[in-house]
Amino acid sequence: MFAAQSPDAVNSLFDLQSMLPGGELPAVNIFDLTSVPYMDSAGLGMVVRHYARCQEKGVRFIAAGMSPRVLELFKLTKVDTILPMVATVEEADAD
Repeated sequence: MFAAQSPDAVNSLFDLQSMLPGGELPAVNIFDLTSVPYMDSAGLGMVVRHYARCQEKGVRFIAAGMSPRVLELFKLTKVDTILPMVATVEEADAD
């Protein structure tokens, strides 16, 4: 996750208030993981914390486009039982 982005840039991805003009919160946050070939425990922790923040703010969270490797991490850690997930961003948009 950090290879393509600086840590500050990655953290800004998790800022709910900057997602819409005027600091308005989105109704749904589709978290596109299509370009993430690998995730370590730090990345997993960031995703889970973001999911928890979305829950607190009443924003629906959907993880989309996990690579087989990332999906395996989610399954091994049982995160797949907590996070709403779909195979593609298009599926999340239709949901």
